[in-house]
Amino acid sequence: MKKNKILHAIAALSLLVTATACEHIDNKTLPNYTVRIDLSGYALWNTYGVSGMGDYRIFNREKRIPSNFPYNVNTYTGYGGVLIMMGIDGPMAYDLACPVEISPDVVLSISADNFDAVCPRCNSHFDPLMNAGGPISGVAVKNKVGMRQYRVTANNGGYFISN
Repeated sequence: MKKNKILHAIAALSLLVTATACEHIDNKTLPNYTVRIDLSGYALWNTYGVSGMGDYRIFNREKRIPSNFPYNVNTYTGYGGVLIMMGIDGPMAYDLACPVEISPDVVLSISADNFDAVCPRCNSHFDPLMNAGGPISGVAVKNKVGMRQYRVTANNGGYFISN
């Protein structure tokens, strides 16, 4: 009887490991471009940061978005630009390029209805607010790819975004 319970426990553990391994989402499909956005200090964060849940801001140095941001030679905005969004536990940052299309010119937009990040080409939807940029519909689910996430570090009343 005891041997049976041990075998059942081993089988259950094997099933659990197999099931979770199948759910791995690849969030590293995009090329690794440098990200460095310094929003340290209250003044910069209050002007260019995000405050309420779902609030977001897009940064793209090449396209000068936002147009009045003080970009300098030490500012880098990744492959397709950077999305900063306020989540439950604080601000999160992601690359805006679609991880399915893998082009800096195919960038995700944020749906006003549900805060999904949506690809205009493959129509994949991602959840940057509650699911760490994981896929929720479209080809991205089938391919098991998610948004590339960046590090957000508290610094002097603001935040520093980097990879």
